[in-house]
Amino acid sequence: MKKKTAYWNIIKASLRGDEQDFTTINLRKAIILLAIPMILELSLESVFAVVDIFFVNKLGPHAVSVVGLTESVVTIFYSVGIGLSSAATAIVARRVGEKNFEGASHAGAQAILLAILASVVLGIPGYLYASDILALMGAEPDAIRAGTNYCRIMLGSNVIIILLFLINGIFRGAGNAAVAMKSLWIGNLFNILLDPILIFGFAFFPELGLTGAAVATAIGRSIGVLYQFYQLKKVRNNLSIELKHFAPDLKIFKHIIDIATPATFQFFIASASWIFLAAMVADYGSDASAGYQTAIRLIMFCILPAWGMSNAVATLVGQNLGAGSADRAEKSVWITAKYNAVFMALVTLLFVVFAKDLVLFFVPAAASDQVNYAVNALQIISSGYVFYGIGMVANQGFNGAGDTKTPTWIYLFGFWLFQLPLAYYIHKYTQFGATGVFWAIPVAETIMAVIAVLIFKKGKWKLVKV
Repeated sequence: MKKKTAYWNIIKASLRGDEQDFTTINLRKAIILLAIPMILELSLESVFAVVDIFFVNKLGPHAVSVVGLTESVVTIFYSVGIGLSSAATAIVARRVGEKNFEGASHAGAQAILLAILASVVLGIPGYLYASDILALMGAEPDAIRAGTNYCRIMLGSNVIIILLFLINGIFRGAGNAAVAMKSLWIGNLFNILLDPILIFGFAFFPELGLTGAAVATAIGRSIGVLYQFYQLKKVRNNLSIELKHFAPDLKIFKHIIDIATPATFQFFIASASWIFLAAMVADYGSDASAGYQTAIRLIMFCILPAWGMSNAVATLVGQNLGAGSADRAEKSVWITAKYNAVFMALVTLLFVVFAKDLVLFFVPAAASDQVNYAVNALQIISSGYVFYGIGMVANQGFNGAGDTKTPTWIYLFGFWLFQLPLAYYIHKYTQFGATGVFWAIPVAETIMAVIAVLIFKKGKWKLVKV
């Protein structure tokens, strides 16, 4: 009973965002405190994506096409946001671990300033050439006419997306994952509430159609960013960003860019590889493509806890290296890797045993070919999940230490120099079909995990200066 009470108290503390010293408290407790809000943060983001496409689907195929094509372009902004966020987490965590809270606040402000500059450079051409971008992506003329305003708003307001990622990275680096969770929850909840009102009209709100979906997203996420700035002004985890911290500091700018650039490519490399795989699978017909996409969405949702735990590692590694506790930083990675391996083994078991039941919840039984492709994809891809869980923790350990180059090289080799060529060879020169393409995924993930662990064990990441 006492043990249950203790766990419940830890959960409540993680959701409240109670201040903790992650360089001294029990590591297992630290992992739970950081992972729970990160998991919940990712969960609502997934729910938002499902709800958003639910409403847009009611506007017809052109609307869905525009959203999908625009989202592909917005991936560039996600890449920049995630890259800057990784850099901010690493630097802020290191300064907090050193108990240099003024330095942490200054670094966080410089990252925000850099994010705003980057978003202006990306946003202006996106806003001005929205219709041309849709045409370049292959949108039909009717889709371009219906979706130019949507695309223009989404690309032009990219500063909101980048800041949302970035400032959450600052909070995670400071050890306050709860604020990061709440900001995304607030932003996405407003987005979900505004979607039907602005798309279809309500009371004194006019019907804006697809444009309304973009406006809802911009407003919702803006509210999330405002909440972030409100929290940044408060002294939390000894992090308090003030106006003086925004005076441009070119030395820190360069430092952030050095760490953020490889991290940006990490996301881009992985995203691009999935796009190419999807294109290969699509050659086997609509049933294969739809089955694969269904499987991927199920996979993404079910492994959220693994992502949450791996994100927790970045904070623990950064702060403990800052405190001069390299051994404790390494121990946090191995403990989390064990947790992730156990969790991913359970996910694998779930997909192997209940794959068909899960797929039938989303796909009608009558679509038997689509169901079969989805079941095969789930069972095959999940076969490498134990290794995938360990690999993602090791790579986040590198990122938390500020060594974003190592996982980038691992991704480049694993995805572009191994997975894609293997999948292409199977696709073009064998009779294995889509099933063979599916197998390229766990094989590559296993090899990348082994490489990541072997390099991590060498310990050079402990010497990285941030």
